[in-house]
Amino acid sequence: MTTTEVILHIYDVTNSGSEKTNNTIVQINKIFKDGIGLGGIFHSAVQVYGDDEWSFGFCEQGTGVFSCPASKNPMYTYRECIVLGRTNFSIFKVNQILRELSREWPGSSYDLLAKNCNHFCDEFCEKLGVPKLPGWVNRFANAGDAAMEVAGNTALRFRQAKTEIVTASKVAYRFLVGVTSNSAVTPESPSNSNRATPRFQGAWFKSLVPSGATARPSSSSEIENQEDVVRQQSLHEAEAPLRQT
Repeated sequence: MTTTEVILHIYDVTNSGSEKTNNTIVQINKIFKDGIGLGGIFHSAVQVYGDDEWSFGFCEQGTGVFSCPASKNPMYTYRECIVLGRTNFSIFKVNQILRELSREWPGSSYDLLAKNCNHFCDEFCEKLGVPKLPGWVNRFANAGDAAMEVAGNTALRFRQAKTEIVTASKVAYRFLVGVTSNSAVTPESPSNSNRATPRFQGAWFKSLVPSGATARPSSSSEIENQEDVVRQQSLHEAEAPLRQT
């Protein structure tokens, strides 16, 4: 069976339009990739059959999949190539795969962190049946994507916690207002004699945190149900002296 090599071409991303920025990126790549082996800011493309390499980039309309002479992309600074393996697919099958990818990867879907040229090459290599890109090629984008996800989850948890705090504060405020207004009523009034007693306050707190239960944030519906129980207890205790007369 005839096989052919699959070659990964890697470039330093130096298309910022600023020579200073481009030089900074090259230095970052030297330090983080060449120096300590973590990774850097890279563009990649895959060569299989022929003299062209295939990659993915942004465009407003149409597919983002494109080709150019291998190792000759004029937008970036060429770094190195890696032989990823050999594919058993014929040139006809490879062309079919590229047509499918061209439909699935429109240029408008390009995202620096989540859907870039390195992600495209990963999927292309997977379809060719060869190993994916070395981890260091796209590590900065993956780290950035993970950081964005963590930040999003943290913001969501913060909003949930803020809602819990505001809800609890409103309940506490209503309770304190009730205690203050009840303490202002004269003790001689039979209908109000039990409202501000420790027995009632203890029942209110008991309804908030059941005995033996583990403390946890309450939902707004749970707090409303608890307030209904308190109101029913208050009415029951207020009506009790009337039934005894």
